[in-house]
Amino acid sequence: MKIWQKNIDVDSFVESFTVGNDRAMDLHLAAADVLGSLAHTRMLNSIDLMTDEDLAVVQKELKAIYKEVLAGNFVIEDTVEDVHSQVEMLLTQRVGEAGKKIHAGRSRNDQVLVDLKLYFRSEIEHLVGQVEKLFEQLLKLSEQHKNVLLPGYTHLQIAMPSSFGLWFGAYAESLVDDLELLKAAWKVCNKNPLGSAAGYGSSFPLNRTMTTELLGFDDLNYNVVYAQMGRGKTERILAQGMSAVAATLAKFAMDACLFINQNFGFISFPAHLTTGSSIMPHKKNPDVFELVRARCNKIQALPNEIALMTTNLPSGYHRDLQLLKENLFPAFQSLSDCLEISTFMLQHITIKDNILDDAKYDYLFSVEVVNNEVLKGVPFREAYRQIGLDIDNGTFRPAKEVNHTHEGSIGNLCNDQIQRMFDEVKGGFGFQKVEQALTELVK
Repeated sequence: MKIWQKNIDVDSFVESFTVGNDRAMDLHLAAADVLGSLAHTRMLNSIDLMTDEDLAVVQKELKAIYKEVLAGNFVIEDTVEDVHSQVEMLLTQRVGEAGKKIHAGRSRNDQVLVDLKLYFRSEIEHLVGQVEKLFEQLLKLSEQHKNVLLPGYTHLQIAMPSSFGLWFGAYAESLVDDLELLKAAWKVCNKNPLGSAAGYGSSFPLNRTMTTELLGFDDLNYNVVYAQMGRGKTERILAQGMSAVAATLAKFAMDACLFINQNFGFISFPAHLTTGSSIMPHKKNPDVFELVRARCNKIQALPNEIALMTTNLPSGYHRDLQLLKENLFPAFQSLSDCLEISTFMLQHITIKDNILDDAKYDYLFSVEVVNNEVLKGVPFREAYRQIGLDIDNGTFRPAKEVNHTHEGSIGNLCNDQIQRMFDEVKGGFGFQKVEQALTELVK
């Protein structure tokens, strides 16, 4: 079934090529498609394009289909082109002529636009929840191990003292900034394109403000041409937000792979959370973090993939945009998996105490010693020169103590402020407004 079909049969080879993997991708949009139709039909009724009687039966059956979707009982049949056609077909089969009226005033173009935005909102909220769990675990570990010193490196050379408190806390604060980018994506996704039809509006007196409120959007995509232009742009911005989270995870995964290495030995995990070798019985490989690193590096490529697929497209709809689903949709699950497994692994991490007792870390304290001399009144350049000579002569014997008190340093992590920033960013999404609107729509 094709809701655009007239009297011409499309060649089966052409049909197979153009539909591609879209049925499988569209299953992700099923719940959103029903929500959009619930709002659209109520709006049609308000402008006298659907009677009260037709609205009642259509709304009742749409809500029944919505429950089928949530229960996992919704399928897109092989003879049906997409999710929009499947919902409309089911509705028409079950309620008759009233089901044929739901497409008035809209096109599949704005239908898929609103589906995508509703779906993206749901996925963003899910990701934010998982980011929060990882953030909380990192901050907990930062506080728990704040007094355990760790070598800090620049150029992969021993540099200055760090701590596990700083290390874990750094990644927690990184997630705060990543959440800012996800929030920007949320703001873009949370504008209503419904009513833009094929990208040029409608001669029907549509009430787009009404559907905006019913679906819990913050605002409209007002210009109908821009509403259509937003497809591809929205996906790219969302991919950039996901890429930021992925970059933080990939960097942490690399640190974990490095620090678990026997030449470092700073951290460890239980044997059952690592993997072995087929010929080396001693091996405990950090495969989880290697795969997190690879998956997240792949997600970091996503904005470029989307940009290249949409570069130089003129305004208006183009079938190229269909393929964006195949790139973006699986990335939601992949990033979700990486966040979940990273949180799980950190719940079982063991850190090593007294790392800096090893003599090879003596030079970590060279800056501490220089600064101590400066505090005694020695000019910095003179103190620097003298300590450098002591190092060259092999007479450098530092006291392995640190006294860092400024904001964000070893002795003053400011984790409470990092928590405050996270809470402020998360509070800016406004998930409750959306949940309230959708709950009201389907009740």
